[in-house]
Amino acid sequence: MSEAGKAREPLFSAKNMKLLSNPLSKENPITIQVLGICSALAVTVQVKPALVLAIAVVAVIAIANVIASLLRKMIAPRIRIIVQLVIIATLVIIVDQVLKAFVYDVSKQLSVFVGLIITNCIVMGRLEAFGMANPPWKSFLDGVGNGVGYGVILVIVAFFRELFGSGTLMGYQIIPDSVYDFGYENNGLMILPPMALIVVGVIIWVQRHRDKELIDKS
Repeated sequence: MSEAGKAREPLFSAKNMKLLSNPLSKENPITIQVLGICSALAVTVQVKPALVLAIAVVAVIAIANVIASLLRKMIAPRIRIIVQLVIIATLVIIVDQVLKAFVYDVSKQLSVFVGLIITNCIVMGRLEAFGMANPPWKSFLDGVGNGVGYGVILVIVAFFRELFGSGTLMGYQIIPDSVYDFGYENNGLMILPPMALIVVGVIIWVQRHRDKELIDKS
């Protein structure tokens, strides 16, 4: 396609929309690319910290992708990784300070995992594979798509772990006392890290069972 053709391409063309939709299913960072598993283990005991981390990752990867795209022609290839790390680290510091200012309790729960966004394979991978080779708008959509794809899995895992492990969601009791009076007990295994892997494994199984193409590709 010529430069003029690219300029006339609608912002929300079908091709651009795939940058948002594919990471939610066929190219999901966690279930298909198997990236970002560490945070899926660590911050999914409750929905609230998982949701906050997901939003933080979306913001960092989308903005970082755009900045990398804008600078891509000015960055020497041999220092590109260093520049990418500087961009991501700067954004992560800003996000960390915002979290401490507005949701300090969640910031304490997330602990070092906000800082570890700097070395998150998803963020680095999208900058290197997409942001450094595509225009800003496409890079932004790619960043949002992959960030949301990552976040959706985190929240789903946290939903089941908090509900069945603690009987709550977002810190509010969901399972009524009457159920406990009948002898129901929270499943303590759900709040242990191995259960995050098991839940992710079930999600992967369900996803591949529903989409036979994923089985053929693997």
